[in-house]
Amino acid sequence: MSGVPAIRPGDDLARVALDAMQANGLDFADGDVLVMAQKIVSKSEGRQVALGSVVPGQAALALAEQTGKDARLVELILSEAQEVLRTRPNLIVVRHRLGLVLANAGIDQSNVGAGDGYGEGAQALLLPFDPDASAARLRDAIRAATSKQVAVLVIDSMGRAWRMGTTGTAIGVSGIPALLDLRGRPDLNGRRLETSELGLADEIAAAASLAMGQAGEGRPLVLVRGLPTMGKPGAAADLIRPVQMDLFR
Repeated sequence: MSGVPAIRPGDDLARVALDAMQANGLDFADGDVLVMAQKIVSKSEGRQVALGSVVPGQAALALAEQTGKDARLVELILSEAQEVLRTRPNLIVVRHRLGLVLANAGIDQSNVGAGDGYGEGAQALLLPFDPDASAARLRDAIRAATSKQVAVLVIDSMGRAWRMGTTGTAIGVSGIPALLDLRGRPDLNGRRLETSELGLADEIAAAASLAMGQAGEGRPLVLVRGLPTMGKPGAAADLIRPVQMDLFR
């Protein structure tokens, strides 16, 4: 959707979404999925940090020396991480406190406002504190305003260890299954599926990410319509692979 204003801390994203729907000649319907870019959720929740306010500790200073990254940014990365998994020049891969495995703890500096980079006024944007809860609050607010049963996804672009390029990934889910268990269902020949689990929320996120764009398009909201009902609602946390099942560690 076009016409979404710049988001600031404390902005009501449900109202932003309702206004954007109206501006685009749309009304919410039962079964719709509203997909929101992580960036506007983080901004509305005040997850923007001035690098000038960050004092790096010894661990951050040592890792900054090793990777060549700004020590203040490294301090923020460590503050968001459960553990550091891999490093190389200008890259730190961590297991985020949410369980996500991603580069630089998902901390972003693009489209964060004036002062992008590392100089005076530089800013960094952290992931929402609890994206599943963020999605649930937005869903509840939209239902209260419209009486419609609308699912909400919060998505971000992430790379993958075994593939080139980033793809849209669900980090917050409310109102639909995130992980759809297809085990026991028959295939075309009647054979029962034994191992099939579908990352439904990630598939929706990837499609919505194409509509959003990755640079200056200014479309942080996407409406997905026409999906069939496919099981009990879940959360993005359902998609986190347990550490003991991680074959790449």
